[in-house]
Amino acid sequence: MPKPTCLLLLCSFTTILAADSDLAKRRKDIQTRWASFENITAGKGQGARENRGAKGHVFDSIAPGETKVLLDTQGAGEIRRMWFTVSARDPHMLRALRLEMFWDGAWTPAVSVPFGDFFGAILGRPVAFESELFSNPEGRSFNCYIPMPFRKGARITLANESSRPVSHLFYDIDFLLMPQPDNDMLYFHASWRREPRTDLDHDFEILPKVRGEGRFLGAHVGVMVDQNNVGWWGEGEVKVYLDGDGNLPTLAGTGAEDYIGTGWGLAAYHNHFQGCLVADSKSGQYGFYRYHIPDPVYFHQDIRMTIQQIGGDRKDRVAALVAKGAPIRPVSVDDKGRLSKLFESSPPRSLAQDSSPADAWANYQRRDDWSAIALYYLDSPENGLGALAPAAERTAGLSETESR
Repeated sequence: MPKPTCLLLLCSFTTILAADSDLAKRRKDIQTRWASFENITAGKGQGARENRGAKGHVFDSIAPGETKVLLDTQGAGEIRRMWFTVSARDPHMLRALRLEMFWDGAWTPAVSVPFGDFFGAILGRPVAFESELFSNPEGRSFNCYIPMPFRKGARITLANESSRPVSHLFYDIDFLLMPQPDNDMLYFHASWRREPRTDLDHDFEILPKVRGEGRFLGAHVGVMVDQNNVGWWGEGEVKVYLDGDGNLPTLAGTGAEDYIGTGWGLAAYHNHFQGCLVADSKSGQYGFYRYHIPDPVYFHQDIRMTIQQIGGDRKDRVAALVAKGAPIRPVSVDDKGRLSKLFESSPPRSLAQDSSPADAWANYQRRDDWSAIALYYLDSPENGLGALAPAAERTAGLSETESR
């Protein structure tokens, strides 16, 4: 007997699952559909109608301010794969394109995100990579393999919120139609937020509080480091607040690069469930991802996820920043394994009051530019998080370099 969607989500997201868990079994109740400009309705027997079937409508353009409906289907089903490529792949365009997904006729989208960051072009910088959920084989295309079930219908749109036209948009969305929905299924959601200048002593919210039952699937995180600062930016701990947690989280990590499975700094790499796709120390830009597939994060009432704004450097360098009036706040000093916790006294002790040597490691609160896509499943087609920030806010300060 085929496994229902809910069990597939709870057990594994392996590559074979993305295709089907029972490859050799008959499924007379399932219909396969592809939506593209060659068959915009994904209708049976309706594909390749133009130019007598000879490559008549493989792409379309999107004018500034225009929204294209890419999928609008009724009934129960599940999206299994999405593929896109666009002619303009510079950071500003990839942030200005707004991707939205609506399930079951909902008024507000479950997914409302910058196109590039969603597909792994974090900070609008596409690179070749492959992970369990997304891929970009040669740096020029965008693939997603996340199962996205729906009960009554699905609608997907792409809006061009830039001042320039996109001359070529190619895509296909591959999905299955089913005679009836799985009552235990969860809806896929994705949300994006950015703080161009985070606050001291205030964690950046990767995912603001969402109420309901579901599963946190993962995150794409972008950091643009304050170039007037020094040292390492990624000492902040990831925190996940679950099911009524107050000031303290149930889940707590140990540092930014630790969260994505590496340590002692961050360079570019990509694995199935974790990776760093942008590690540009010259420009101070970093983009990384983590997927909680082998280590699921379930919630039953609510969830909130944050990361601390903490960096580190030699104590004497941090002291020099403090002396210059830099917007930082030392929190601890590591002297070869002996940790001096500055915040455990009231008021907190200063670096000048700490007896550790000048070459000890000092952790300190700092301010940088953070953004994040949160990926999760929820028992409702709406998440209540509000509208996506305007394109001007999404694109401010990005690199001007164009990718071809």
